Amino acid sequence: MNKRLVAACVAACVVLAVVAVLAFAEPGGKQDAYQLTRQPDGSMVLARPGVTAPVLDLYEDFDCPVCKQLHAAVDPTLRRLAKAGSVKVVFHPVTIFRDEPMRSNSVRAAAAARCVPAANWLAFRDQLYAIQPAPHGTASGFTPDELVGAARKAGASVDECVSTQAFAKQHLSQNDGVRLDGTPTVLFNGQMLGDVAFDPKALEQLITGGDGITV
Repeated sequence: MNKRLVAACVAACVVLAVVAVLAFAEPGGKQDAYQLTRQPDGSMVLARPGVTAPVLDLYEDFDCPVCKQLHAAVDPTLRRLAKAGSVKVVFHPVTIFRDEPMRSNSVRAAAAARCVPAANWLAFRDQLYAIQPAPHGTASGFTPDELVGAARKAGASVDECVSTQAFAKQHLSQNDGVRLDGTPTVLFNGQMLGDVAFDPKALEQLITGGDGITV
């Protein structure tokens, strides 16, 4: 079999896999056990193997400006704590908006995120927030071409999956089972967080068991 064809088949299998795992490498080639795993519902679990608690669930709509603010404020802290084994982070991409153009923007982005392999997913998420349509409520965005470009910048060649919105129906079907008042919604061990979710120092104290932090 042609080597290019074999490579293409392998890449396709990676994209279509229900569960994908990413192990980050330490400088010098030593592998860290910090993993990103895709769940059947499209959520992404970031944790070291064996770490099951505490759990931080983050429900986010990629077209939500406040979700973008939360991402900018605490994402580096969450990644660092997950890498240290201090927390299991679960990212839940959802569509919270019912009005247009926000709803379609959100669906296109969330569907595209399901196309991107775990190895590139966090970088793709960064790209999505970087190109979030603005002004919110009136701007259409996250076009197929924009999403293909974002995926490529994140190191993923998933053009057809993104362009055809291969996972849009699946996302919407599973999204119907999510009941939220808004996004971002952040839960720590099942308890909803308020402003502490936006404060990296306070959030770290809460996760690591520091004193003086209330939910």
